[in-house]
Formats: sequence, structure tokens, C-alpha cells
Amino acid sequence: MSTTSRRYAALAGITAAAVAIGIAEPVAVLTGPRSAPLVAVGGVIVDAVPESLKQLAIDLFGTADKIALLVGTAVLLGGFAALFGVLAVRRLALGLAGIAAFGAIGVAAALTRSGADLADALPSLIGAGLGALVLWLFIGGPFELDPWSWSPPTPPIGPVSPVGPGSSAGPGSQAGPGLPAGPASPGESVPVSPAGPVPVTPAGPTAAVEPVGPAEVDPESRRRFLTGSGVLLGTAVVAGLGGRWLAGRRGVSAARDAIRLPAPVTPAPAVPAGADLSLTQLAPYVTPNFGFYRIDTALVVPQVDPDTWRLRIHGRVGRERTYSYADLLARPLVERYVTLACVSNEVGGDLIGNALWLGVPLRELLDEVEPDDDADQVVGRSVDGWTCGTPTAALRDGRDALLAVGMNGEPLPVEHGFPVRVVVPGLYGYVSACKWVTELELTRFADFDAYWVPRGWSPQGPIKTQSRIDTPRGRNRLTAGPVTVAGVAWAQHRGIRRVEVRVDEGPWQEAALAPTVSVDTWVQWSWRWDATPGEHRLQVRATDATGETQTERTQDVVPDGATGWHTITVTVR
Repeated sequence: MSTTSRRYAALAGITAAAVAIGIAEPVAVLTGPRSAPLVAVGGVIVDAVPESLKQLAIDLFGTADKIALLVGTAVLLGGFAALFGVLAVRRLALGLAGIAAFGAIGVAAALTRSGADLADALPSLIGAGLGALVLWLFIGGPFELDPWSWSPPTPPIGPVSPVGPGSSAGPGSQAGPGLPAGPASPGESVPVSPAGPVPVTPAGPTAAVEPVGPAEVDPESRRRFLTGSGVLLGTAVVAGLGGRWLAGRRGVSAARDAIRLPAPVTPAPAVPAGADLSLTQLAPYVTPNFGFYRIDTALVVPQVDPDTWRLRIHGRVGRERTYSYADLLARPLVERYVTLACVSNEVGGDLIGNALWLGVPLRELLDEVEPDDDADQVVGRSVDGWTCGTPTAALRDGRDALLAVGMNGEPLPVEHGFPVRVVVPGLYGYVSACKWVTELELTRFADFDAYWVPRGWSPQGPIKTQSRIDTPRGRNRLTAGPVTVAGVAWAQHRGIRRVEVRVDEGPWQEAALAPTVSVDTWVQWSWRWDATPGEHRLQVRATDATGETQTERTQDVVPDGATGWHTITVTVR
């Protein structure tokens, strides 16, 4: 098969796959966005890939890791679809089998997600059916190219017709069946077939005609093929984007916008003057909602209706309780500043943020269900089935662990857990920060491993003392003279006692700490450096309120958080 033929065949396969994926999106509006083939298969990939690959994706793409996964999945699908198109030209059944296989994978992925039912198979089934139909249209139907084989019939090859009575060939000429007779002697013209000149071998009883080259595709056939593929690809894109748009319209943004949160019975302490140094490149003391990091396993943001939302607290308890969203809003609410951090945050990383949270103290709800004495773990379960395991003691030891309904003065953003999420100071998010929470189950660490534990992460995840240089940034070019070095440090639920900076392995210099609301938030720090010309290496370390200094030992984020000193290199002119 020629290069041109493969391109057309690949286009047929890609068009079929695009229609399958695109049409599945509006169908998924009815069955739920998690049932869309790309999302369902992507969710299986998230659950199945090794932790090293997940961490690599976070390192490379940060909070855009989900978009990168969906794009990568689509590109991979396109590659296989192109192959199916090429195979279909040789044998249509092979291409149809490939489309069917992808449909089966989509069905299996959708049905194995948490909370799935049989209707979740419909997007993949309908999409695969239409994709198969499109492939047939291009390979054997109305859009078929003429010819699809890309090679015309080879002119018959056989013995040269003898010259004699009854032969149309004149003396000195040669002819084969189906070819016009003509002179074959030197200097005379070569016989011509409808496909073009035909080289002639010397006369003899075994002389044969060479095969002709590829036939030209009929121009009308080509126009029909390309027009059909263009229309169907456009339809697939419109259907896909339209399906996503409709899914958003069916979401809960309107319900969220209609909520008016009650005032807290216990407001948060005011942010003290000077807590935010307001320096260029320095992270603000309070992270705005749009800039707050988001790391989770949800490829599509769950849309949870606050009117139907329920929280069930059960397991090893004296009495099980269920709460509605209205129940929570009717309770005395408290407001607290709490800094959250992701365990995947590298030394010097930005997967951390500080916000003002409004919610119900979790210890009050746990007291109402009367946990068993041996229930040392509270498993938070999200609407999408994700789980995290939090030490029961951390929710009842007096820290401001909240069942949060508000963030920075407004209802929780949908992508950050609306309508309700868990916030626990001092613990990494993978063991505490359950978004879109619907269950709290009292159990034991010995009896249940939450989502990340079988994947190589520690069951316990206390936040480690960390610090970061925000300004100047690595590889910045500075001017000799006074330079303000500044950043943030954190040790939630313990607090920061001291931050130190050093230059070129020299002595540690203590930085000035800005005031802060409480030990549950990060703190900004600054240090004045008289910079001299040359290339310099800056390092920072922090000491928490217990007197423990941040370790120099470098450790990866797995299994319980990264360690080491944040180090940057700058050039001073």
C-alpha cells in the first residue's frame, strides 16, 4: 500500500473514532459525565498506572495533569484508530473489530467505576456503533474511494502473440492479449495502454509486459471522501464540545450561586497587619480560590446537588447518623484560616495554599455518633468513590478540623469539593482532605487501607516542616547591592519558630518572620542580602515550634512527603 493510500485509510479510521468519542459526550449528559469513554478509561488509567508515572505527570504538568491525561489518551486513541483504518482497507472486519474492542474497553471502564449502573455503558456502546458505521461508509459505503485498492489491475502477462495469418500485428510487431499491436523495433514508439505507456520486453515466446504504476484516484471520489470526512469530523467536534457544555449546564453552579452562607458563630481571627509582605513573586498570605492548587483523581469535577446531598457517619459507632446540607448550615459554624498542602509537593513546590474555611467542627459530629474506643481511623469517602484515612485522634484532639462548606467567604467552589469537604490542619491532603464527601466511616487502620495506601503511600501523613524561597527565583539575574530574599514556611498545627537563609554554604542567617493568624497557617519571611557580583547559591531551612529543624536529607515525595532544603542559584551583576 502506498504512502498516499495509508494517509487516506488513516483519515477514515480517525474520523470513525472521532465520531465515536464525540457522539458519546452528549449521551453521557444523560448518563453522567463519568460514563463518557475518555473519562471512564482515563479514570481506570489513573487508578492503574504506577505511582512513579503519576508523580511524573504531577511534576511535569502540575494541576494540569488531568488535562494532559485526557489529551494523551485521545492522541493514543487516534493512533490506534489510524491503524484500524489501514487494516480495514485490507479487510473491513479487522477495522470493525478494532472499533468494537475500544467500545468494549469503554463499557468495561464505565461499569467498573464507583456507583456505576448499566446505563453508564450507553455512551460507549452508541459511540462504538456509530464509529463502526462511519468506518464502513469510507471503506465500503458511499464515501468509498475509487479505487480503494490503490493499484489498478495489472495488464495481463503472457506469451507474445505470434505473427501470422489472422493476426492484427504487422511484420516486426508484437502484441499481447488486450494490448494494441504496434512496432517493437528499435526507434519505434512504445505501445500505449489506457493507464499509460507500457514497456515492452524483447520478443520471444516468454516475453511479458511489466506491471503498470498506481492508478489515479477518481477526482469526484476524492472530493466525496474528503468532504464526508470533513463534515463528520466537524460534527464530532461540535457534538463533543456541545456535550461538555450541556453537562456544565446540568451542573450545580446555579445551585451554588443561590446559596447564602450563614455568618459564623466563631469568626476567624483577623489577619494581623504585616502578615502579607506584598512582595513581587511572593505568594500572598491568603490564596485566592482561583489560584488554589487542585490535585485529585477526578477527571471530571463531580456535580453534587446540595439539596440531595447527604453525609452518612457509620461503622464502629454507637449510633449511625445522616446529615443533610441544610442540617449543617443550621448548626453553629466556625471560621478558620488553615493552610493545606499536597503530599506530592516537591521541595520548593507550589502545591500548597492558605484559605479561610467555614464549617462545622468534626469533633462535634463524631461525638454525636459515639465512636468505639478501638476505631482509630475515620475513612472519608467521596461521591466518586475515592477514600482517605484520617486518624480519629486528629479529629478529636482540639485542632480546628472542619466539615467545610465555605472557602474565602463564599460557598466551596465546585472543583474544591462543593457542597462539603473535609479540612484538617497538620495532615497532608491524601489522608484528610476528602472533597465531595458523602461518608465518614469509623474503622481501624488494621482493617482498611484507603485509596493511596496500597499504591505505596504511608497510612499516616503528618505534614513535615518545610520552607521555600519565592523571591528571587532560580536563575534570576540580580544587581549587586541590597536584595530582599523572601518566601514562606509551614509546619501546620505546630507553627514556625525560626527561618534561616545561607549563601554559598556560608553561615546561617536568621530571617525576619511576618506575623500570622495561627500555627495552622504558613508564615511569610524575609532577609536582606548584600549581594556581590557572581553566581550564588541560596538555601533556606525552617525550625518548627517544637524545636525540630528541617532536615537536609533529600527524600522523594513517596511515601510520606518530600524533605530537603530549597536551594536556588542566582547571578549577580
